Amino acid sequence: MAAGSSGTVEQAKEASLRLLAVRARSRAELSRRLTMKGFAPETIEAALERLAEVGLIDDAAFAEQWVYSRHTFSGKGKQALARELRVKGVAPTEAAAALSAITSDDEAARATALIRRKIRTPITDPDKTLRRLVAMLTRRGYSPATAFAVVKAELAQADSEKPPPEFD
Repeated sequence: MAAGSSGTVEQAKEASLRLLAVRARSRAELSRRLTMKGFAPETIEAALERLAEVGLIDDAAFAEQWVYSRHTFSGKGKQALARELRVKGVAPTEAAAALSAITSDDEAARATALIRRKIRTPITDPDKTLRRLVAMLTRRGYSPATAFAVVKAELAQADSEKPPPEFD
């Protein structure tokens, strides 16, 4: 469809369904994509309203699925997930409800798993390793306090598991 042209509500619904077949999307994401395809705002609104009525668009369910998937499989922390949901146009109340499913224990456990994968090699410079691992977790959206506590605990654990030096 050429930019500036306007399709029918049925065409907008079909375009939305094709997008939803690839992955779940928020209402705002669909609206942006349909706008880029040249649909008129009133056509977009009518199509999205109809898809919402039949349950194909549900931002609360989308947010829950997104949070679960990105936390479990990508190791993202709450701060990163909140940012991603904001970018996807999910309302703050729906985002907060989805994020509440992640407890601080869940977040610490996921951060611990990420750190354990990273410290398989011998640690030569503990301070440098601490800084790098904390930075890695904060980039993934973990709070600095959680990141520091998890890394400190895992480095202490790794240090205690080192075999003692051998003397001849």
